[in-house]
This record gives sequence, C-alpha cells and structure tokens, in this order.
Amino acid sequence: MKLIPCPLNGPRPVGEFACLGPAKPMPADDAGPEAWADYAYAEDNPAGPILEWWLHVPSGTMFVAERDTVTDTMIRTLWPADFRAAGGRP
Repeated sequence: MKLIPCPLNGPRPVGEFACLGPAKPMPADDAGPEAWADYAYAEDNPAGPILEWWLHVPSGTMFVAERDTVTDTMIRTLWPADFRAAGGRP
C-alpha cells in the first residue's frame, strides 16, 4: 500500500488524500490579467520533482508535497507557511 507522509498525521494510506494541483507562486498584486490567467490555467507537465497542493481529507489538513512524477514517489512534505516563507519555491 502506498503511504503519503502527512505533516500532521504521519504516514497515511494514499486513499485518504486528494491532490489539488500544482503549487506555484502567485503573481504580484499589480500583475495584469495575462499573468493571472497563466497562474490559474497554464500547467507544465515536467518529468521529475514537482510541488503540489495536497489535502488529507479526514483531518482537512492542506500541505505542499514535492513528488517525483517519474517514479510517483513523495520526496517531502511542507506546511503552507514554509512554502510561502521560501517564496513559493522548494
């Protein structure tokens, strides 16, 4: 069984989680509509490590996970505050 390391609850079965999409830095407050459209709708499809928002459904815990898309393994998990403190980058 595949386990995901929830930062609050520890390793939990993958069925308890929902992937909410890529975690990427938001555009600046004064950014134009094109930057916001790109943020909301454009997605890369890289091979290798990516950052994604995940939700542990039973506890309602949201966090950022770094996942390798080639091996589908979790590299690490971050609290949202740690993600923001790093400027939205790993």
